Amino acid sequence: MGFEITKVDVWVGELEDRPGALCEKLGAVMRAGANLEFMIVRPLSEGPGRGVLFIAPLRGEDQARAAEEVGLRKSRVQVLRIEGPDRPGLGAGIACTLANAGINIRGLSASALGERCLFYIRFDSDTDLVRAAQLLTRELA
Repeated sequence: MGFEITKVDVWVGELEDRPGALCEKLGAVMRAGANLEFMIVRPLSEGPGRGVLFIAPLRGEDQARAAEEVGLRKSRVQVLRIEGPDRPGLGAGIACTLANAGINIRGLSASALGERCLFYIRFDSDTDLVRAAQLLTRELA
């Protein structure tokens, strides 16, 4: 099986730094039927006591409404999702392919489990995302 390369919407929102805050946000979207594969929580640099939550994917109006009700919103960031067979050097290969084309990677999250891997790569613009998808579709074929 080859690689699946798609554009995804990432949802984002502030999070209080306290027990239960993450449970409240995630619980709401789970009750709406979400099956998340991407979650990142990190502290905000603007001050203590606050963090930011990123999640994906959400599908359909019910999940979007649930996310909005707990203060999440669809972000404006451009994100490419790459799923496929893992192999040594894959991350470096992706980074170098994009660098050689002059495409900046604004953010990246990747993991491997068994023989499969999953990348979420953030770009500066939709134009860069489209170019990256085209390049990587050829490179990873």
